Amino acid sequence: MSWLGILLVGFAVTDLTHSVRRAKVLPQVVGVLVVLVLGVLADLTSGRDLVALGVVALVVLAWGFAVTWGFGHPAQAAAWLPLGVFLTALLAAIACSGLAPDAAGPLGRWLDSVTLPALTGTSADRFLLLLGAFGVQLSTGNVLVRLVLKSTGTINPRKDGGMPPTQLKGGRLLGPLERVFILALALAGQVTAASLVVAAKGLLRFPELSSRHEQQTVHEMTEYFLLGSFVSWLVALGSYVVLV
Repeated sequence: MSWLGILLVGFAVTDLTHSVRRAKVLPQVVGVLVVLVLGVLADLTSGRDLVALGVVALVVLAWGFAVTWGFGHPAQAAAWLPLGVFLTALLAAIACSGLAPDAAGPLGRWLDSVTLPALTGTSADRFLLLLGAFGVQLSTGNVLVRLVLKSTGTINPRKDGGMPPTQLKGGRLLGPLERVFILALALAGQVTAASLVVAAKGLLRFPELSSRHEQQTVHEMTEYFLLGSFVSWLVALGSYVVLV
């Protein structure tokens, strides 16, 4: 599972870098460098590992450029290219996970020396998966949500002029926090508590989505909210499935 963990970390670092500094090449370069450094730290230096790391690096590059192109191209169907890159790479990494050797090296020795209860007894493979899974919740989850919304032509009525602009600016932060919270609760065995988070979000948005005025706009907002929320929750729950 070491290759899969490093792939997820590469996706996460690329998207996080792009969210901090919007540049054409820098996010991909940072993502590739992190992939290679993690490979060395995990002692993945055999011939087969080097080939796998090379493929992962190329996939991370392809992901970064595909996302930039998908959002920049006006065509609705352009979003399917990065979505296809992500899903294909993820499924291929899962299928090949049995071929990946156990990670060790400096990363394994560091984990053995760590006294934090949460990391005690954690293998390097497990650590890479956790790091990648939680990293994906931060920025990659937002990217996937936006790609699905674009691919389906689901608009945000506020941005399209159908509803008054809002002063609330925390949506892109609330999504990652929500996904991290759901994933952490699920890993802790509190799946019921995670479902309460989902229910609470629906209740908080109910007044806005049940307005009797401008019904067409309300329907558009409901579709936008439901599709975005379900994709966001799927990212968190999909990561949980990978981890268990």
